[in-house]
Amino acid sequence: MKNNGDQARELRRQAGQWLKELRRRRALTQRELASTLDYTYYTFISQIENGVARVPSDSLEEWAQALGVDQAEFARTLLQYYDPHFYSALFGAEESLTG
Repeated sequence: MKNNGDQARELRRQAGQWLKELRRRRALTQRELASTLDYTYYTFISQIENGVARVPSDSLEEWAQALGVDQAEFARTLLQYYDPHFYSALFGAEESLTG
């Protein structure tokens, strides 16, 4: 059984893979996405995709737009990965990734 820290790292990694897939569907490189989002360093995109960092909550709208997804669905999916307990409280445990 994974402890909470291990589970959080694994969920961030899964979120990163989901984000990477969205980026690839848009045929964007990490550099292109970073430029679109006005990040100086594309390595921040890499950190997010590898589960080391998280999408900043104050830029959810920009990320959703850059990746071509609905903002509410984007935020809801990230919440499910980044804070499954809060997600579960809002939307129910039956939908949670950790379920």
